[in-house]
Amino acid sequence: MSKNPINLLIRFLMELAALAIIGMWGWHCSTVVWQQYAFAIGLPVIAASIWGVFRIPNDPNPAPVTVPGIVRLTYELFFFGFATWALYDLGYHTLCYIIGGITIYSYVSGYDRTLKMLMNRT
Repeated sequence: MSKNPINLLIRFLMELAALAIIGMWGWHCSTVVWQQYAFAIGLPVIAASIWGVFRIPNDPNPAPVTVPGIVRLTYELFFFGFATWALYDLGYHTLCYIIGGITIYSYVSGYDRTLKMLMNRT
């Protein structure tokens, strides 16, 4: 199921939305202008870098740094969980629940990928 084009599209849009949410949250963390820009740009760059570098073996692309599946799954859940919490912290409560629900749907509907990560020991 995780290779279904609709699931892949949902997952891709979730990743983009999470990066945008993290940037928006970073902007609101400070009232000093240079810090706002630093957080709004730096936090999503750090999150995307970690996302792209640490992968499990047999991912579609080669892994620059191979990690066990549970480590990757933990990071992904932290990434989407943080974006969901950031929406809540910013006062977008309804959107927070929608993004959280879509995240849960994504991992449940892509159960084969989730199980693959849980079984991967590297």
